[in-house]
Amino acid sequence: MKFNLANKTAIVTGGGSGIGKAISKTLAAQGAHVHILELKPTAAEDAVKEIESEGGHATVHTCDVSESDAVTQTLEAIGKRGTIDILVNNAGIAHIGKVEDTTPEDMDRIYKVNVKGVYNCMHATVPHMKKKGGVILNMASIAGSVGINDRFAYSMSKGAALSMMYSVAKDYLQYNIRCNSISPARIHTPFVEGYLQNNFPDNRDEKFEELSKTQPIGRMGMPQEVADLVLYLCSDEASFITGTDFPIDGGFIRLNGN
Repeated sequence: MKFNLANKTAIVTGGGSGIGKAISKTLAAQGAHVHILELKPTAAEDAVKEIESEGGHATVHTCDVSESDAVTQTLEAIGKRGTIDILVNNAGIAHIGKVEDTTPEDMDRIYKVNVKGVYNCMHATVPHMKKKGGVILNMASIAGSVGINDRFAYSMSKGAALSMMYSVAKDYLQYNIRCNSISPARIHTPFVEGYLQNNFPDNRDEKFEELSKTQPIGRMGMPQEVADLVLYLCSDEASFITGTDFPIDGGFIRLNGN
């Protein structure tokens, strides 16, 4: 079976909802035991129930990825059970605003989760992976590669996720640790639906169509499409790929005049 992850242990941060949930379910469906790290575990517990009902294996860990001690303790507990084969740094938060609208508190909040959270998880995972190799995948964004209006702090954080990927890929080649990243454009997640309902309750459909058309392909991506790319990059079929960012953007970067 292609993309077989049987007997592999995967960690997915923010794996209880949206893109993270799709990733967790997809990796579990291919045989991985998925460990979901979430700050608030309620959603993740629902994801685990779905995974187990389909014959998969998953475990929830309440963990704030921005807290280094919490991440280290959680990863140590997982590592004691065996190898850590896959880390997907998916947890992240958003922020809308230009540099003059972004407060120091905003910057600190974004940095703690989107930058330090990725660092914390990589820092705690690499020592385990050095033993037998593994795969690390960072969730970046098109905002880390091209200019996006009103996304100053968010773009900063995703640029950091991208550059951390390059560094880790280079530094750990000899340990058979592959490191890549994915850069989605706008994906139709519960977050997007919440944004539309909260800000455009009277013209939700019109705004949805407007946002969809910002991708040259004419629609938003779906979480499962991102999850399928994650599956490939985390599988042995992608063993020749490291140090690379993969846009999944409906043509946004190359076909939008950027």
